[in-house]
Amino acid sequence: MYLSYFGLKDNPFSIAPNPAFLYMSPRHKEALAHLTFGLRESGGFVMLTGEVGTGKTTVSRKLLQQLPNNTQVAMILNPTLSAIELLATICDELGISVDQQSPSLKYYTDAILKKLASNHQQGRNTVLIVDEAQHLLPEVLEQLRLLTNLETNREKLLKVVLIGQPELQQLLKRNELRQLAQRITARYHLLPLNANEVGAYISHRLQVAGGDGSVFDNATIAAVFRITGGVPRVINLLCDRALTLSFTMQTPVVRKHVFIAAAKQILGDDVVAQRRSKRFDYTLVMLFIISIVAGYALGGLYA
Repeated sequence: MYLSYFGLKDNPFSIAPNPAFLYMSPRHKEALAHLTFGLRESGGFVMLTGEVGTGKTTVSRKLLQQLPNNTQVAMILNPTLSAIELLATICDELGISVDQQSPSLKYYTDAILKKLASNHQQGRNTVLIVDEAQHLLPEVLEQLRLLTNLETNREKLLKVVLIGQPELQQLLKRNELRQLAQRITARYHLLPLNANEVGAYISHRLQVAGGDGSVFDNATIAAVFRITGGVPRVINLLCDRALTLSFTMQTPVVRKHVFIAAAKQILGDDVVAQRRSKRFDYTLVMLFIISIVAGYALGGLYA
């Protein structure tokens, strides 16, 4: 609707995971460095946590781009599986042919271990990435730990990247998962963007879309940070609405009052009023955002 008015070639604030718009803040780069280091170590697990919408998937996509060419990657995007379903999914991801008439934990485990040994003999690394890992059942996590038992004198033949919300940290504190927790060689908790990074984030996405990075003035950017708390997915939702309102009003720059009006349309007057007067309450805002983002689920989420 507003693209031509602002001289844009694409929607700069779509919540679809378009790699062209990825913004790696210093925090995201630090998270990536931790994961990269962890995968080079001899342990079996690395972990990235963060609140909803902070950019964990952004980091995982960058990680995939930086993995050596001799790496085979298995991705688990829906971890609400039983142990046997998880193993079957890993077989699918690694291209392992299995006999569907013999669905047992031992059968799938043996097939995966055979594949890991084969990859190692061919000089290939094997990495398993599990997104939304906070939903994994304890018995499923234990099954993953058992898969990492196959090792040489120097390293594990399977490296596992666990990506999830803060609940994952609490899950791994359970007594029955202490062995797995001890195998995590690197972990990082991704925080939202700070005030300076919010401005750079907005400018970056506008410039990638072919527009002017100064469409949002300084006062507006300050309001963006205060109301969104620096959460990229929330920033996208509110900035997209603010551009729409500015187009409707035929104003070439997004003013603070316009952004606040956009925020009220999405979050509600009470939430915005609280944000402008109190410290950021992430949980309260995300209760609103999650319900909104659910409507975009088929279109993908901002990574």
